[in-house]
Amino acid sequence: MADQQVDLLVIGAGASGASVAYEATRRGLSVALLEAGDVGGGTSCRSTKLLHGGVRYLELAFKTLDLAQLRLVREALLERSHWLAQAPFLARRLELALPTQHLCEQAYYRLGLGMYDALAGQRSIGHSRLLSQQQMLQALPLLKECQGGVAYSDGQFDDARLNLLLGLTAEQRGATLRTRCRVVQLETDATGQLKAAISESANGQRERWCASAFVNATGIRTDEIRQMAEADAPPRMLTSRGSHIVLEQTLCPEGLGLLVPSTADGRVLFMLPFHGRTLVGTTDEACTKESATSPSPEEESYLLDYVRDWFPQLQNPKVTSRWAGGRPLLKPADQGMDSSRVVREHEVETLSCGLVSVMGGKWTTCRPMAEDTLAAVERQLGRPLPKPEPMPLRGAAESLQATLDGLQRQSHQLEALLPDTPLRTAQVAHLQSTYGLDAVALIEPAEASQREPLSTVIPLCAAELDHAIQREHARSSSDVLARRCRLAMVDLDDAERLRPQVDALLDQAGVAAGSTSPISHQLNP
Repeated sequence: MADQQVDLLVIGAGASGASVAYEATRRGLSVALLEAGDVGGGTSCRSTKLLHGGVRYLELAFKTLDLAQLRLVREALLERSHWLAQAPFLARRLELALPTQHLCEQAYYRLGLGMYDALAGQRSIGHSRLLSQQQMLQALPLLKECQGGVAYSDGQFDDARLNLLLGLTAEQRGATLRTRCRVVQLETDATGQLKAAISESANGQRERWCASAFVNATGIRTDEIRQMAEADAPPRMLTSRGSHIVLEQTLCPEGLGLLVPSTADGRVLFMLPFHGRTLVGTTDEACTKESATSPSPEEESYLLDYVRDWFPQLQNPKVTSRWAGGRPLLKPADQGMDSSRVVREHEVETLSCGLVSVMGGKWTTCRPMAEDTLAAVERQLGRPLPKPEPMPLRGAAESLQATLDGLQRQSHQLEALLPDTPLRTAQVAHLQSTYGLDAVALIEPAEASQREPLSTVIPLCAAELDHAIQREHARSSSDVLARRCRLAMVDLDDAERLRPQVDALLDQAGVAAGSTSPISHQLNP
């Protein structure tokens, strides 16, 4: 069994783990990032794709006088603007509308969203505004009759791609990134302090990772690693399943999303533009870890009932993809497992053996989660960490303006490189929104036949499939078609059509890992 030595071992390469590895690398630490499955393959690729403060958390904060909720909203709003600036090719501003039926309701939402704007301060990305009945009808032509609405701004992003780029950027700066590499044992020294972790790869190969600090960033699996370190560690995590469906119909043709602010059971639903289709989600139901990634028929029916209610002309919506993800909710230490005081804030815990666990939180706030985690790592190391060095994400430049200018120049290069097809404009947009400033470097060396678009849903090409396997740690058809690009998350049938081509490339590369099962089974095991 080979021994590896690093300053910091991070277990779990979801949003929080990849962020910790990225921020640690910026501070000069040697880092190993171990992931039992694919980078971002769990909850982190199954979000509602929103970078947001959380309008419902703001309302809850004022209704319950809960300052924890208010702090969460403020922190998330600041981080929303951070990601829009750091990864403008992956994230964009999105307006959402709350429909209203009378003036009192409109005034209530206008006041609340005005507070939402104010909490963002100078990092506001757009002010809320009133919408007339005619404006609502123009933006959402199939929407049932309402008196108007209130629009506000949040961010929409590619969650799986941002997760991957955080990990790949850390790797580019020297971190070790291993996927299909499960931690199976933790070793302690004579004083009871962690000294090593034993990992096992998909082919059964074991390695020992000796480190000065260990971070557990495994989301809904956090308690498993905590109890591997200390058998009597009390459980801290709750799992809530959020389910989503994608409709073939375009319900948001003008790019304005819809927020259904209240349902019969008090949940909030989004209906959002998504790759020319409509993303509907999310439900919020307690579940086991094992059932977290599979939406139930009841949840799908629930979502479709609300689609038919709000868009009565659409009685037979066609679902082209579906997925679910388990939110890692943090149980307050002094509450029972059925606590209703669960919020989307995070906590960094250090067990007596030295294991640092980052728990709870949400996608938008993964950076402050990582910074708080590294503060605990600093205490474990017994020395201050250096100040972080600038480290743009792969595909981005040193500043927002430099990235935007580079994307504009690159678009002309891509037009010259890509085949003259009806999808060329869409293909340029797809390549830039996926790879940022790295798009030309991917396409330029490829043969002409590898640049041809393979799908009218998302115009990916064969060069991208090969790149995902050779350069981006993809090891299954789901890795390639659901996370390196989003085709399976938009249209399962079209992804299934391309699966044999992807499986052949995986076999050719000698890295196939269970890729013979249908995409739908891989996406919703």
